[in-house]
Amino acid sequence: MTRVLLTTTSFQDTPGIHHDMLAAAGFEIVRERGPLPESRMLELAGQFDAYLCGDDALTRQVIQKSLPRLKVISKYGIGLDKIDVKAATDLKVPVLFTPGVNHTTVAEHTFALLLAVVRNLVVEANHVAAGRWTRITGNELCGKTLLLVGLGRISKEVAIRARAFGLKVIIFANYWEEDFARWYDLQRVEDLDEGLKQADFVSLHTKLTEKTKGLINARRLALLKPGTVIVNTGRGELLELAPLVEAIKAGKIRYGADVLDQEPPPADHPLLGLPGTVLTPHIGSRTHESVQRQASCAVENLTRFLAGKQPIAQANPEVSAK
Repeated sequence: MTRVLLTTTSFQDTPGIHHDMLAAAGFEIVRERGPLPESRMLELAGQFDAYLCGDDALTRQVIQKSLPRLKVISKYGIGLDKIDVKAATDLKVPVLFTPGVNHTTVAEHTFALLLAVVRNLVVEANHVAAGRWTRITGNELCGKTLLLVGLGRISKEVAIRARAFGLKVIIFANYWEEDFARWYDLQRVEDLDEGLKQADFVSLHTKLTEKTKGLINARRLALLKPGTVIVNTGRGELLELAPLVEAIKAGKIRYGADVLDQEPPPADHPLLGLPGTVLTPHIGSRTHESVQRQASCAVENLTRFLAGKQPIAQANPEVSAK
């Protein structure tokens, strides 16, 4: 019987058709509560034919130790930065993933964070819950400038909603879709620094790579207008942590994020409890609708591949079935 390690907690905790699909596949399922660090993955490596994973540390060492038994990695979600795809390719291990399943829900969460920050919603709700009628004056979105970094599926959904809120939308991205930009009156900025200088709000929607790690650093934070709001539903490592914390403490910027550089964060993480911040525990894609889409796609990818059929999406298509 094919033995599969299932680590993603949203898959496990959310009811839906994906559970029936996985049960019908007839695999032996071993469940762990991810994301798992490299140390735990190394303990488990070599015991499974497939990984149905979330943001677990699938390093070269882990993948290598998983062989020769491991046949395939099926990623629940679209972010591949925790998987060493090059190592998987070198070692002939297919990596499957699920693009196009969570752009709506992450875009909605982006606006939830933005509104929570600019209207002080969390602070105010806590005041009322504690019996205090303390009223803080917030800001409007309408008429302000939003800079989107990246123009993938999620960013496009954010842009659509931003125009409905009356925001001016400017975009810094390598990829550009002229028709989409014209339909929604989006403006391209060729230089990130210039975009940051113009923005009232900044929303990060680019992949985490060696080039984008620390993309928003101390120098770029200094370019922002006082009171600028940064929203991050991408990856925590897109910003340099120390200057980000310093800018927040100084009242230079406000920050809404669904992702951190360490997840879950330690109790002494420097972003926890800072004024002007709203942090959520990586739930941007955790809706009943999105979880079922992602999980069903991940299971279908896995079952199709193991049956010798073409998966829905593969990150390293040059690697074929063993």
